[in-house]
Amino acid sequence: MVKIDFLGPIEMDSYELDVKNLLELKESLINNPKLQKWLEISAIAVNDKIVDSLEIELKDGDVISILPPVCGG
Repeated sequence: MVKIDFLGPIEMDSYELDVKNLLELKESLINNPKLQKWLEISAIAVNDKIVDSLEIELKDGDVISILPPVCGG
């Protein structure tokens, strides 16, 4: 299981999913109407490190953060 944190103006509580990579995670989240617009414009961090590929493999205990552009500073 991985934990997904939604930061900034994304009004969702964190939750856990059983996925093996970021592409699978995106496919799971894209069906949620609250997330559709955010997934296209947000950065993704795995264990506090920004990543740029959806091919990254995930392991149990990883924390994925969805970072909307307004979180930048």
